[in-house]
Amino acid sequence: MGNSNWSTDAYHARQAYNSSVGSSSFGYTDDVLSSAPRNTWKTHPSLNPKGVGVRESRDSDEHPNSLAISVLFDVTGSMGRVPRILQTKLPDLFGLLLRKGYVEDPQILFGGIGDATCDRAPIQIGQFESGNELEDDLGNILLEGGGGGQATESYELAMYFMARHTSMDCLEKRGRRGYLFIIGDEMAYAAVKEREVRDVIGDDVPGNIPFPRILAELQRSFEVFFIMPTGSHYYNDTRVRGFWDTHLGQNVIYLDDIEAVSETIAVTVGLAEEAIDLEEGLSDLAEAGSNAGAAVGKALRPLSFSRGTVVVAPTPGGLAGTDAGGVDRL
Repeated sequence: MGNSNWSTDAYHARQAYNSSVGSSSFGYTDDVLSSAPRNTWKTHPSLNPKGVGVRESRDSDEHPNSLAISVLFDVTGSMGRVPRILQTKLPDLFGLLLRKGYVEDPQILFGGIGDATCDRAPIQIGQFESGNELEDDLGNILLEGGGGGQATESYELAMYFMARHTSMDCLEKRGRRGYLFIIGDEMAYAAVKEREVRDVIGDDVPGNIPFPRILAELQRSFEVFFIMPTGSHYYNDTRVRGFWDTHLGQNVIYLDDIEAVSETIAVTVGLAEEAIDLEEGLSDLAEAGSNAGAAVGKALRPLSFSRGTVVVAPTPGGLAGTDAGGVDRL
């Protein structure tokens, strides 16, 4: 995956075609909701994590310095707006990453998160892509809109998949962690449940995995951020904020404008890659005609990016996220 190139012209041509025929950019959701009873809803085959070995981010002749960037969003309740916003902002995301030189060869994976206790599509995971195939992955996400109503969703199950079922050249060849952005407004469950791993992903694990353990494993492969946008149901909930502040510290991003998600992701990556400082990032947004600068600036000022060399310990089998190896920023 990830051998193609992003084309803004192709994006706009697709948008124009969809508009001309009255189609949505989320065709799979439209088809499922209009034609199937809820108890038959299921994950699109291209996004089904069950039985997947790894989602790969690989170098190629076209993209010799790939960098894996994953964006997983809660698709329950009010958070169902986020993928639709991301879809309209793809040109902004790629424009900043590529034209402004934040990243040489970004490869982006999109996915959705629900609740494995009650949803038909609890996690949906696309491929790492460098081009307009990302629109297909977004379009195939089922915006189920369910959730359990208990201020918890299955973030930990998605984190398990990303920790143990991804393989990235940026990590394995160059010792650079990828980036994982989770966009949500609730807490994770206290543990990755053995039964849910088996039923949803197809792995056999010897018991439940406590949340702090799977997070630590994930952080060997990814720099993990949690974006909590305003307008979400639990945005002001002190329990939810306390949960993520405790586990991720400054990597929790409180965003005053849900429309600024793409710009926030792009500038965060630019900062972490030391391609820009925050003021340069805000200037780039203004130059691009974006109105997101104020929200992005407020959200990202608490972050500190004093990171240096990344050292990777050998990992048996070459797969990221096992217990035997890891990554530490010095």
